[in-house]
Amino acid sequence: MSEQGRPPVFLERRSYRRRRMMDALRFLPVLGVLLWMVPILWPTAADGPTTAEAISMSTAVVYVFAVWCALIVAALALWSFLRLSPEMGEDAGTGQR
Repeated sequence: MSEQGRPPVFLERRSYRRRRMMDALRFLPVLGVLLWMVPILWPTAADGPTTAEAISMSTAVVYVFAVWCALIVAALALWSFLRLSPEMGEDAGTGQR
Protein backbone atom coordinates (compact mmCIF):
# COMPACT_ATOMS: atom_id res chain seq x y z
CA MET A 1 0.00 0.00 0.00
CA SER A 2 1.41 3.35 -0.94
CA GLU A 3 0.43 6.40 1.01
CA GLN A 4 -0.40 9.26 -1.29
CA GLY A 5 0.45 12.78 -0.25
CA ARG A 6 3.71 11.82 1.42
CA PRO A 7 6.96 12.68 -0.33
CA PRO A 8 9.31 9.77 -1.03
CA VAL A 9 11.98 9.08 1.54
CA PHE A 10 15.23 10.70 0.45
CA LEU A 11 18.49 10.28 2.27
CA GLU A 12 21.16 12.85 1.69
CA ARG A 13 24.19 11.26 0.05
CA ARG A 14 26.64 12.39 2.73
CA SER A 15 24.55 11.15 5.64
CA TYR A 16 23.89 7.86 3.81
CA ARG A 17 27.61 7.29 3.25
CA ARG A 18 28.39 8.26 6.84
CA ARG A 19 25.87 5.75 8.15
CA ARG A 20 27.27 3.01 5.93
CA MET A 21 30.78 3.77 7.20
CA MET A 22 29.50 3.53 10.78
CA ASP A 23 27.91 0.18 9.88
CA ALA A 24 31.22 -0.98 8.43
CA LEU A 25 33.00 -0.01 11.67
CA ARG A 26 30.46 -2.00 13.65
CA PHE A 27 30.96 -5.02 11.39
CA LEU A 28 34.77 -5.08 11.69
CA PRO A 29 34.84 -7.11 14.95
CA VAL A 30 32.57 -9.75 13.41
CA LEU A 31 34.77 -9.90 10.32
CA GLY A 32 37.86 -10.19 12.53
CA VAL A 33 36.45 -13.13 14.47
CA LEU A 34 35.50 -14.91 11.25
CA LEU A 35 38.94 -14.35 9.75
CA TRP A 36 40.67 -15.48 12.95
CA MET A 37 38.72 -18.74 12.81
CA VAL A 38 40.10 -19.65 9.38
CA PRO A 39 43.26 -21.34 10.77
CA ILE A 40 40.99 -23.78 12.63
CA LEU A 41 39.96 -25.16 9.23
CA TRP A 42 43.53 -25.61 7.97
CA PRO A 43 44.88 -29.15 7.87
CA THR A 44 47.38 -30.11 10.56
CA ALA A 45 49.87 -32.95 10.92
CA ALA A 46 47.56 -34.59 13.49
CA ASP A 47 44.85 -35.02 10.83
CA GLY A 48 46.70 -37.94 9.35
CA PRO A 49 48.62 -38.80 6.19
CA THR A 50 45.59 -38.54 3.88
CA THR A 51 45.21 -34.78 4.25
CA ALA A 52 46.85 -32.14 2.10
CA GLU A 53 50.05 -30.51 3.22
CA ALA A 54 49.89 -29.47 6.85
CA ILE A 55 50.06 -25.76 7.67
CA SER A 56 52.69 -24.96 10.27
CA MET A 57 51.87 -23.15 13.49
CA SER A 58 54.20 -20.28 12.54
CA THR A 59 52.21 -19.71 9.35
CA ALA A 60 49.00 -19.59 11.37
CA VAL A 61 50.51 -17.07 13.80
CA VAL A 62 51.70 -14.87 10.93
CA TYR A 63 48.19 -15.06 9.42
CA VAL A 64 46.55 -14.05 12.72
CA PHE A 65 48.85 -11.04 13.13
CA ALA A 66 48.37 -10.04 9.48
CA VAL A 67 44.58 -10.10 9.97
CA TRP A 68 45.00 -8.11 13.17
CA CYS A 69 47.07 -5.45 11.39
CA ALA A 70 44.61 -5.32 8.47
CA LEU A 71 41.72 -4.78 10.90
CA ILE A 72 43.61 -1.95 12.61
CA VAL A 73 44.33 -0.27 9.26
CA ALA A 74 40.70 -0.69 8.14
CA ALA A 75 39.38 0.74 11.41
CA LEU A 76 41.79 3.67 11.18
CA ALA A 77 40.77 4.40 7.58
CA LEU A 78 37.05 4.26 8.37
CA TRP A 79 37.50 6.33 11.52
CA SER A 80 39.48 9.02 9.70
CA PHE A 81 36.83 9.15 6.96
CA LEU A 82 34.13 9.62 9.58
CA ARG A 83 36.17 12.19 11.46
CA LEU A 84 36.85 14.28 8.36
CA SER A 85 33.34 14.11 6.93
CA PRO A 86 30.91 16.84 7.93
CA GLU A 87 28.55 16.05 10.77
CA MET A 88 25.03 14.93 10.05
CA GLY A 89 22.43 17.64 10.53
CA GLU A 90 20.27 15.58 12.87
CA ASP A 91 20.91 13.26 15.76
CA ALA A 92 20.34 9.65 14.82
CA GLY A 93 16.78 8.59 15.48
CA THR A 94 15.59 11.70 17.36
CA GLY A 95 15.04 14.08 14.46
CA GLN A 96 16.46 16.95 16.53
CA ARG A 97 19.39 19.22 15.86
